Amino acid sequence: MAIVVIGGHSRSVGKTSVVAGLIAALPERRWTAVKITQYGHGICSADGRPCACATADHSWAILEERDRAGESDSSRFLLAGAERSLWVRTRQGELAAAMPALRKALAGAENVIMESNSVMQFLRPDLYLSVLDYGTADFKASALRYLDMASAIVLREAPADARPPWSGVSLQLIARKPVFRVLPPQYVTAEMVEFVREKISPASRVSPESRVPSRE
Repeated sequence: MAIVVIGGHSRSVGKTSVVAGLIAALPERRWTAVKITQYGHGICSADGRPCACATADHSWAILEERDRAGESDSSRFLLAGAERSLWVRTRQGELAAAMPALRKALAGAENVIMESNSVMQFLRPDLYLSVLDYGTADFKASALRYLDMASAIVLREAPADARPPWSGVSLQLIARKPVFRVLPPQYVTAEMVEFVREKISPASRVSPESRVPSRE
């Protein structure tokens, strides 16, 4: 099983579109897609609504998407051709509680593609792409934490002389990484597809022993 993770530095930079585009471009991989959402305080992960509960059973939920209309992010993955689509919802900072159940839900999957930054704390995928947009100033702490681990950068098209507006983010973290420039609404290029195909080929795969991060 190959694991691909798609992250990004903020909301609405195109992460979901990249996931859906790769699913559609590589249908032979029979993808199981995973959308991970972490809610802030006061929101129940069981149904995504405001909640004052503090019980363990409301800290996370994993739902299997059935709707193929493409109206939600997880539904878009099915519409793009995923075999299965899971939506993982947790409270902010409590993804660890959902990981055992998520691993169980993914048992037997041929290949997995996930939309998340924070999941990088719990596994080492075969490929991690980070989606960046110079037009968006916000930069999530989770995206910055794992930016240097990115296999490549997906950069939303910007003028050649454009400078990112991010404070406290060193561009040295991405200076030597492959960069795939995309122009919405097209978020996946032929070069990106070939890069992903090569990285998840059997000869390039991450060994199972390397998937669990070191605790040192």
